[in-house]
Amino acid sequence: MPPSRATERRFSAAAAILMAAILPVAGCATLAAQPGVKTRAEAENIKQQADELAAALDSRSRSLVSMRTSAVMEYTAGDRHLKAREDIVAERPDRLRVDARSPFGVALILASHEGEVAIYEPDRNRFMRGAASAATLDRYVQIPMAPADAVNLLMGLTPPGFALGNPADRVSEDGTMLVAAYGRPGSELHQLGFTGGNLAMVRDTAPDGKVRYEVRYGEYRDIGGLMFPYTVDADFPPAQSHVTFRYTRPIVNGDVPLSTFVLTPAPGAPVINLSAESAGPLDLRG
Repeated sequence: MPPSRATERRFSAAAAILMAAILPVAGCATLAAQPGVKTRAEAENIKQQADELAAALDSRSRSLVSMRTSAVMEYTAGDRHLKAREDIVAERPDRLRVDARSPFGVALILASHEGEVAIYEPDRNRFMRGAASAATLDRYVQIPMAPADAVNLLMGLTPPGFALGNPADRVSEDGTMLVAAYGRPGSELHQLGFTGGNLAMVRDTAPDGKVRYEVRYGEYRDIGGLMFPYTVDADFPPAQSHVTFRYTRPIVNGDVPLSTFVLTPAPGAPVINLSAESAGPLDLRG
């Protein structure tokens, strides 16, 4: 005998209640099964990992004082391409010396010390000096980075402006790299990438969303109990320039005489003010 209309209505109501109870559960199961979707516990664990890695990097920065190494440098900017062997000496917070060599000897010396950048070209007997600022280096070698930032980045550390003591605002995964972001949309954004417990990437983004620079690290090796990168790859989109360093036998925390970073004009060398508007751009092609 067919059910009465009242029985049908009760069955329909019961089915509706059952479906309403089942569907949310089914939806959650589908969401959890989707690739890349993390549970709250997993997300919190990843964030904790990022904060711990950043804290370890902060601790590392307090133990690293200086670096001395030879390197193969490759530089590209527009139609300019330069590959040279260099001797690099860096001492925190902002002392830097780079001796670029050609087959005939030293082609260029750049030194930063006490707020000043000095550049000497022995072949031309030309001496230049100016403020140790990102604007100076951007104008003359198309690397818009202050010496203090460059020193830290060459040593596998973050620039002084990166606040590692604060928890990350966001954490994500990019392949095998864990990326911690510091900053809010519409403001300056700092990002750190970690792979295998080591710093793999530093990225600085302006409030307008344009990347100022991105530095990648690789080929970490143990030198005296310290893991240190042997390759540094830096990209500067605003300047359309790119520079890569491949280190050979870096030495860290050795004594560096202050005179290393002090350049004085050779006899008869004209002194050019790098900060003067009339000064021309540095010709790296020789």
